Amino acid sequence: MYMTQPPRYGTPARTSWFGRIAGGLFFVALLFAVTLFSAPSVVQAQGVGALTLSEAENQDWQSTARRAELALEAGRASDRVLDGLRAELVDWREVFVKAQGSHGQRIANLQSQLAVLGPMPEDGSESAEISAQRKDLTDRLAQLRAPVVAAESAASRASGLIAEIDTELRNRQADALVAIGPSPLNPVDWGEGLAELKDAVAVPLQEVRINLGNELRLFQFRQNLLAIIPLGLLGLILLARGRGWAAEAMARLRTYLQRDQVTPRVIASTEILTFLVSLSKVILPLIGLILLTQALLVSGLLGLRGEALVAQVPLWGGTLLIVVWLCDKLFADPPAPAVFEVDASRRGSLRRIGGGLAGAVVLAQIGADFEALSGLDEVAGVLLSFPLMVLSSLALMRLGRLVRALVMPGLLALDTDEAAPLRLRAVVLLARGAMVVAVLAPLLAAIGYRNAAEALIYPAIYTVGLLAALFATQHLGTMIYALFSTRDDPEEALVPALVGVALAVLALPVLALIWGMRVTDLTEMWGQFMAGITLGDTRISPRDFIAFAMLFAIGYVITRMVQGALKTSVLPKTRLDQGGQTAVVSGVGYLGITIAALVAITGAGLNLSSIAIVAGALSVGIGFGLQTIVSNFVSGIILLVERPISEGDWIEVGGQMGYVRDISVRATRIETFDRTDVIVPNADLVSGTVTNYTRGNTVGRLIVSVGVAYGTDTRKVEKILSDVAEAHPMVLANPAPAVLFQGFGADALDFEIRAILRDVNWMLSVRSDMNHAIAERFTAEGIEIPFAQRDIWLRNPEALQPQDSQAKASQPQEAPSVEERNIDRDD
Repeated sequence: MYMTQPPRYGTPARTSWFGRIAGGLFFVALLFAVTLFSAPSVVQAQGVGALTLSEAENQDWQSTARRAELALEAGRASDRVLDGLRAELVDWREVFVKAQGSHGQRIANLQSQLAVLGPMPEDGSESAEISAQRKDLTDRLAQLRAPVVAAESAASRASGLIAEIDTELRNRQADALVAIGPSPLNPVDWGEGLAELKDAVAVPLQEVRINLGNELRLFQFRQNLLAIIPLGLLGLILLARGRGWAAEAMARLRTYLQRDQVTPRVIASTEILTFLVSLSKVILPLIGLILLTQALLVSGLLGLRGEALVAQVPLWGGTLLIVVWLCDKLFADPPAPAVFEVDASRRGSLRRIGGGLAGAVVLAQIGADFEALSGLDEVAGVLLSFPLMVLSSLALMRLGRLVRALVMPGLLALDTDEAAPLRLRAVVLLARGAMVVAVLAPLLAAIGYRNAAEALIYPAIYTVGLLAALFATQHLGTMIYALFSTRDDPEEALVPALVGVALAVLALPVLALIWGMRVTDLTEMWGQFMAGITLGDTRISPRDFIAFAMLFAIGYVITRMVQGALKTSVLPKTRLDQGGQTAVVSGVGYLGITIAALVAITGAGLNLSSIAIVAGALSVGIGFGLQTIVSNFVSGIILLVERPISEGDWIEVGGQMGYVRDISVRATRIETFDRTDVIVPNADLVSGTVTNYTRGNTVGRLIVSVGVAYGTDTRKVEKILSDVAEAHPMVLANPAPAVLFQGFGADALDFEIRAILRDVNWMLSVRSDMNHAIAERFTAEGIEIPFAQRDIWLRNPEALQPQDSQAKASQPQEAPSVEERNIDRDD
């Protein structure tokens, strides 16, 4: 005799897994929207009047709390009863939380008045008037805080009871997982179990036979034939031809959209539209199933159990259709782009395995629903669920092996010192996990741990389905981004990656529901998250943070719009130079961002006075660590206000020379003549020596040095150089250029041309032009430009000669002959 079967954890017999996933998605979205936009915040609650309970309400609260305490003490209440008590406690806790914010403004006013009076003197020297005022304020404060304290106590009691109920339910789930039941491999139980299964299957068939023999039922059936026949025919047509029509519509749409030039944007728009049209592969057959189901239900011949089972057909069929559609999108054949690029020989296998996996899960769901409707005992339920679980495990094992076979060649192709990509390692790990679950779940079920087996195999399969849906959704997001982007590789952009991260975060609650977490646990965690954290006397919640971010974003956008209007429309019409316009635009930006931050903090209801001491202590430490950054920031403000340099100025600082291209808060960017950027901290520009060649105007002096050979007429040289300088168009006539005879150099007579240029930025070009003109004039006038020459005299040259050479030189030589002298003379 086996123990009584406890409530099963994670079994399809208890509820539809597909319904839990869909309900979880809807619940999470609805909870977020209601909590964010409808739930009153702490600041809003402060303006609500005191929420006092009437005598009847107080009795209801005490009764609810007492019933919960008794149910927990007894430990015999069902899960449904505990869930109902928990829901009531949650409602009461919300009432008490709202009551905690009552009279908030008045309490704050009384506390501020008491703070003004200061502490009571220890020697009792306080005047009677002040003492009476202090007593009156204290009494009024205690009176106002009484309902608040009572609400805090009641809310704490409700929270404690909710936590106890959650603990009890979680313990029951854990006990159900390790509960052992009959083994499906025990031949002793086969006769009894199979007999009960046979009887359970015969019941709906018997109900149909009885209805066929009932004249009233047959009369109603004939009366409804006008509705049954159209519903059935239309349902059969949609079920048989719906997917084909959808595929034909997709092909025609693709051909029409790509009839002309095929561009990346056209491809993206085509994929988006075909993605949406492909949903008809699910919608049309599902409508056909719904129509067929309605035709069978309208007939009135099925009986109670038959109608209950047939009513679930759209859910079963919808699950199968969605999975087949996902497989088509993930492993599509050309020309449709696939989410995963695999070999053509593998695509069909993957689609078939995905469809088989969905079929196995649907069969398991059918068996679970049949078990729940028929009220099968534990032995019959195990005999029914075990073959379906084995079928699901085989499909999951095959999928894991195929995925691993697809990924492993990529890992083996990597070098020994090359790290494997995270994506490949994650896929291999998931494939191995799926194979382990596919082996472990049937073994547990064969031993008798049916609940633990079902808590492994079916959540693993639904997790695979959830991942497939996430990949398909991210692919759609990538196509939408490609439609508005000019990038050739939108898959590698940041936006699709962020979309993938957001989808993964949103899928976490659904994943938690799949693996057995209760909806109430999620709501409790969400409530704690939305309550935020407390810093001092200030509570900062995600709602406050979102409000701060939205207000700051609005202020930031307005600031940028004002800056753009000033830069393009207003300032160009003024007499300010370019540097002054840049300074005004930057100042408006800093001021606007500061105002936006202050407005966002105030609008979000953040009271930072309570953490002012902590912020002050942190600011001291940060000040020592960031004093250089602060110094550069202040220097940047000084540069924008005093404007010793402006964008476009030609400056020299720290040995670097170039044009100022940008003045930011921390540093200034200088573009050198080599077209390289030099980042100079603003503090160096304020405290150091800076040469600004174009401050105020672009007029500047040019000096050209020239040397001529000794013996040249200096006045003639002076006249030539003066003519060259005056002839250049960039040289100002007033003051006139000057030619100076600098002195007598070691190798030449030194002259200088000193001229004032209209635009000093052209200094190098003017110098080059003058040098060309001087060379031409000197050549024409026969004036020599000398270059350095040196004569080297050796004091004892014989010391540098070898000894053999010296010996030969010391020997007497014969006098040359007449012919040799004549040859030397000719040479």
